[in-house]
Amino acid sequence: MHTENWQERTELLIGKENTQKLKDAHILVVGLGGVGAYAAENLCRAGIGELTIVDGDTLHPSNKNRQLIALESTMGKPKAQILGERLQDINPELKLNIIQKFIKDEQMIDILNKPFDYVVDAIDTLSPKVYLIYHARKKGLKIVSSLGSGGRMDPTKIIIKDISKSYNCRLGFMLRKRLRKLGISKGFKVVFSEEKADESAVIVDEPGDNKKSTVGTISYMPPIYGCFCASVVIRDIIENK
Repeated sequence: MHTENWQERTELLIGKENTQKLKDAHILVVGLGGVGAYAAENLCRAGIGELTIVDGDTLHPSNKNRQLIALESTMGKPKAQILGERLQDINPELKLNIIQKFIKDEQMIDILNKPFDYVVDAIDTLSPKVYLIYHARKKGLKIVSSLGSGGRMDPTKIIIKDISKSYNCRLGFMLRKRLRKLGISKGFKVVFSEEKADESAVIVDEPGDNKKSTVGTISYMPPIYGCFCASVVIRDIIENK
């Protein structure tokens, strides 16, 4: 095992004290697709000491255009398991909790009872996304949420703002609408794009507010959203913990 200080360059940038803050932190990442897997890996490489990763899905050929762990050799395998193996290969000392299931209702509340320093929401379906954010905020947990990356091409338009200041995103619009009914209109950061989605790149599979859609994506956009999410977590821990 190569135990020489692999975090030397991180320490050079942020100092030993802040590196220790990251090592002491426990982060929850829910959703390990194009956004979440990159967020989790960036947190791991920054030296986060404990990660809990959640996803019940398996890898599919349609994931290969944008997802970190989508390889010919991983097709059909559980995303959480494959990513977990990769994270521990990066940092064998990482304390890793793998939850390989789709989390609903009471199970989500049970998971959020742990003292997480931050929650990364990389869920792309509205109802569980609302549920995670609502209960995380109800418990006073810090959370950063990724909004829609599909149908967009320009990475320079990606920004980080409070949910109340997000715009040009259908998922963000529906999220704000649902959360307002639950008494939440602000108080957590989201990653979104100022660029309007190309509507011709969206195929609606099921109608309705919680509609399932197939959205065209390009290789680099979801990963950048994931990097932005990780940056929010890392910078907030360094500045506020």
